[in-house]
Amino acid sequence: MIDIVLVDDEELVRAGLRAVLEAQGDLRVVGEAADGAEALSVVRAARPQVVLMDVRMPDVDGLTATRAILRGTDRPPRILVVTTFENDDYVYEALRAGADGFLLKRARPAEIAHAVRLVAAGESLLFPAAIRRLAAARTGRAAADTMARAALTDREAEVLRLMARGLSNTEIAAELVVGVQTVKTHVSSVLGKLGARDRTQAVIAAYESGFVRPA
Repeated sequence: MIDIVLVDDEELVRAGLRAVLEAQGDLRVVGEAADGAEALSVVRAARPQVVLMDVRMPDVDGLTATRAILRGTDRPPRILVVTTFENDDYVYEALRAGADGFLLKRARPAEIAHAVRLVAAGESLLFPAAIRRLAAARTGRAAADTMARAALTDREAEVLRLMARGLSNTEIAAELVVGVQTVKTHVSSVLGKLGARDRTQAVIAAYESGFVRPA
């Protein structure tokens, strides 16, 4: 069973998400917060595996709440930012802060359930085209220096490029004709060398440094 907390200032949205998620046999909503200010206390009490976080809320927005949860919990949950627009700058900053992906509010019920399962399993939910657009204007010297210092091997560089295309570990394994465990080892090494919390932050670093060029 995957436990979930919903954070959204609109009660109707929370009710809709709850209905969608609890129609699945393996998903359970264990808490709700009507504002980013409540999110940390609700997460600490409910200890979910996944948080669905609205990015635009009055008073305390989803970006601030995401940072508070990641800093303020011993075992931070996976965080999916929920947004209306995929090119929202708030979404990009939430991903940089450590969110594990984002989900569009217009997503179909099956897509929402799949997204929750995906991030709960340790994957990241990325929309490569959107990340490219958001990262395009943010290339910088500091990111480039970090990438240079990482000194990735050729295979690690290849894995990072495939991660930036949004491929899962299984898909990368098929692309490279290697085992999934081998891919996991390479991904772990890439994250360690880049000082990235997860693959989302690694992909952002790849774009911001110019290592992967926006199409």
